[in-house]
Amino acid sequence: MRVGVPKETKVQEHRVGLTPAAVREYVAAGHEVWVQAGAGAGIGAGDEVYAAAGARIVDGADEVWAGAQLIVKVKEPLPAEHALLREGQLLFAYLHLAPDPGLTRALLASGCIAVAYETVTDAHGGLPLLAPMSEVAGRLALEAAAFALRKPAGGRGLLLGGVPGVPSSRVVVIGGGVVGTQAARIAAGLGCEVTVLDRSLPRLRQLDELFGGRVRTHFATAHAVEDEVRGADVVIGAALVPGARAPRLVTRTMLATMRPLSVLVDVSIDQGGCFETSHATTHDAPTYVLDGIVHYAVANMPGSVPVTASHALNHATLPFGLALAALGEEALRRDPHLRRGLNCHRGQLTCAAVGEALGLPHASAESVLGV
Repeated sequence: MRVGVPKETKVQEHRVGLTPAAVREYVAAGHEVWVQAGAGAGIGAGDEVYAAAGARIVDGADEVWAGAQLIVKVKEPLPAEHALLREGQLLFAYLHLAPDPGLTRALLASGCIAVAYETVTDAHGGLPLLAPMSEVAGRLALEAAAFALRKPAGGRGLLLGGVPGVPSSRVVVIGGGVVGTQAARIAAGLGCEVTVLDRSLPRLRQLDELFGGRVRTHFATAHAVEDEVRGADVVIGAALVPGARAPRLVTRTMLATMRPLSVLVDVSIDQGGCFETSHATTHDAPTYVLDGIVHYAVANMPGSVPVTASHALNHATLPFGLALAALGEEALRRDPHLRRGLNCHRGQLTCAAVGEALGLPHASAESVLGV
């Protein structure tokens, strides 16, 4: 199969769909890989490195999209790319369709076969292609909070971990999944007072054992969220419902109870955000102040560390991408976990969570694939 790797077009998105090492694996498996010139610049991989791995270097995005049967990207196609989608073409990327009706309709209108990294599952009920970027974003969340708390950045002027004789900051993490766990790990390591809220008692027990009492755990009732947010210096939003729009857990009313110039970091912004007052920002302008509270809501946080993020992502996506390249749609029929990633199929929406979020009709992946 011919596999295409276009250059990412999102603002300050420096990751790449396939690293040179991944390209070499595709070529070794008998596939042809077309890489847009400059696609790997953000990870320090020049066109000559890709050529040495066996890729064909193509000047423009149009040629990559037009010539490839399988497109491997990092982020969702932006409006300028919608017209490049073709009927029957396989698209393998992060899509986050629940808060994005425009992209959803474009994918459906194109007739392409869109497989979303974030809804592919594994045998343990996890999300193996979302996990590596969640690990990166969870760790970056504390770096973002530390920056946003500084006075020159518009914050209160707090040092996250404090110093002897001065209390450390209070960090509240909403969601105890991969993002929340990594954020709590970094916060606890800095010496912060950390609370994690989640609605899964088994997960709270796991976190309690993992951190050995260094992190407080709290069941995430509405009352508990209100109470914890009120006393927080930093709130990390890490709530996730796979494929669906993120639940709005912190309301605008709650902001009035918070300490002035406290910080909200909404890692769930790709799925619409879990703070009522969130809207997506970019690395160029990452924060804004609303109702006296600093908001950080960059929609592609791992794009700021593209070397780490691209390699971590490729390690996870490689076996699934190779299966799609080898078998096409048949790979979706054979692998129920990859099939969970199917969001759009030749004009039909196949992700129930997206359909419910956008009020669009949907069918099961099994029915459209004839499984």
